[in-house]
Amino acid sequence: MPPSYVHVVTALRSAGCVFAEDEARLILTAARTPAELTAMVDRRAAGRPLEHVLGWAEFSGLRIAVEPGVFVPRRRTEFLIGQAVGLARALASEAPVVVDLCCGSGAVGAALVASLPGAELHAADIDPVAVRCARRNVGGRGRVYEGDLFGPLPRELRGRVGVLAANVPYVPTGEVGLLPPEARDHEPLVALDGGGDGLDVLRRVLAEAPGWLAPGGSLLVETSERQVGLAVELFTAAGLVPRVKVSEELHAHVVVGRRGLPDTAERPRVRARREGSRP
Repeated sequence: MPPSYVHVVTALRSAGCVFAEDEARLILTAARTPAELTAMVDRRAAGRPLEHVLGWAEFSGLRIAVEPGVFVPRRRTEFLIGQAVGLARALASEAPVVVDLCCGSGAVGAALVASLPGAELHAADIDPVAVRCARRNVGGRGRVYEGDLFGPLPRELRGRVGVLAANVPYVPTGEVGLLPPEARDHEPLVALDGGGDGLDVLRRVLAEAPGWLAPGGSLLVETSERQVGLAVELFTAAGLVPRVKVSEELHAHVVVGRRGLPDTAERPRVRARREGSRP
């Protein structure tokens, strides 16, 4: 006899799953056979991320395929999506060029083209497993490349990118071991470890980003609250005009760096503006 709802909840609770009831419903719905149900419960009870057990994650209203070993998209990154969509819609082009760098499962790119039907999407990641997953999620709505940062992107995109979303890793190396087991044991280190201060990969992105952005184009990255000040300094040093956007609800901090328009002088706006706050 296959495990019942009560048995699944009991097994998940015993394993320390805080939302055992909700997870049990999802697993019971996803399992196609009694044997698969038992295997899924066992994998979740052993500590695997729920999204890896189900094979998908809910993100920005989409069901994103997530294979084992691929970074699971976080809900807080939906805040970055909202910022990126607003910037893309403000561009003069009806078909803005959008790049999803360090794309992982392709969740950011898929969410962007879902909101920007005319966008030209290009995504890239260094992990071949992530690239395979991203191609599945992006489908025919964009192109996904395997390689390090800007390396695999077509050269003809230089100077044409309207929105560059770079979901770079930003956990300091010394703090990776403090992450929840679901992340540190089951997600790729390359998607988590941002180097000594957590901003090493961001530095590499900023070294090239201005040359890829169109005039008036923007780079968006997610970071932690304590890293915002240094991130803003790095954006400014790279010649981009920074702004900080904050969502208290999602505990999200996004730094937006804009490439100035020709023959204009723009002053950096570095004060964080919190969603819902007064200007």
